[in-house]
Amino acid sequence: MNHRHISTLMVAALLGMGLAACDSPQERNAERQADALEDRADAVRSQSEASADALEQQGDRLDTRVDGRDSAAEQVLDGQADAVRRSGEQAADALENRADAVRDAGK
Repeated sequence: MNHRHISTLMVAALLGMGLAACDSPQERNAERQADALEDRADAVRSQSEASADALEQQGDRLDTRVDGRDSAAEQVLDGQADAVRRSGEQAADALENRADAVRDAGK
């Protein structure tokens, strides 16, 4: 094979790879929707973490004794904080699962 023929084949191969990498409008739209869902998941996680932290801090303020034991009120608030975290994590996971489904549907 001569040099010109090899160059032509290489250019054709590169163009083919470039076209294969192009996303359709449907794929781009699905990607944007999935990204938005993932951003919401991140926001849900941040919000639930901040709420849980606030509950724990409130419990710490209620327990003024330094005796190595949590007061009943602090234990209740810590339990609520754990529930807020779990709930936020579940909601965020559900959003991420929806994002995955949107991406898969867009392919």
